[in-house]
Amino acid sequence: MLGEVAIDALPPEGRSTLALIRHGGPFPYGRDGAVFGNRERLLPQRVRGYYTEYTVPTPGSRDRGARRIVAGKGTSGDPSTSGEYYYTDDHYQSFRRIRQ
Repeated sequence: MLGEVAIDALPPEGRSTLALIRHGGPFPYGRDGAVFGNRERLLPQRVRGYYTEYTVPTPGSRDRGARRIVAGKGTSGDPSTSGEYYYTDDHYQSFRRIRQ
């Protein structure tokens, strides 16, 4: 069972990344929007290509850091409108669904 996190409880960078996803970009990292394979099997099982990942910047980190938002396509087929978003701050070791 996945936990939840309210949008207001996300770090400011997480809220900014979520806003970018909802607006369809532009995204600052080349890997943003890449397919997330869910190899950890912590998210609900879906067909490959259903999930995409986006970087949540970590202040002071010299690389992309460990924080991500993973978006599902939902019934709309579009991550920007799906309303299905998951946050991880430990590089895919755990996820919490972002409560809208």
